Amino acid sequence: MIGEKIGKPAVSIMTTKFVSAAELMARVLGADGYPFVVIDHPISSASGETLDDWARTAAGQSVDLLIGANR
Repeated sequence: MIGEKIGKPAVSIMTTKFVSAAELMARVLGADGYPFVVIDHPISSASGETLDDWARTAAGQSVDLLIGANR
């Protein structure tokens, strides 16, 4: 949200545990419905292979959000 306010495209990535908090913060900051990418939780105990998979998926979803595409 801040990046977009200064003309820089931005994407936020949250884990499933923090979706409610992210939605609340967006609402409080005047960006109700702000889209963000969601990955599984927790990341600290995920294997390297799992993290790679989540990162690839999040990267694709981030691109979609940045360009406004729906794959």
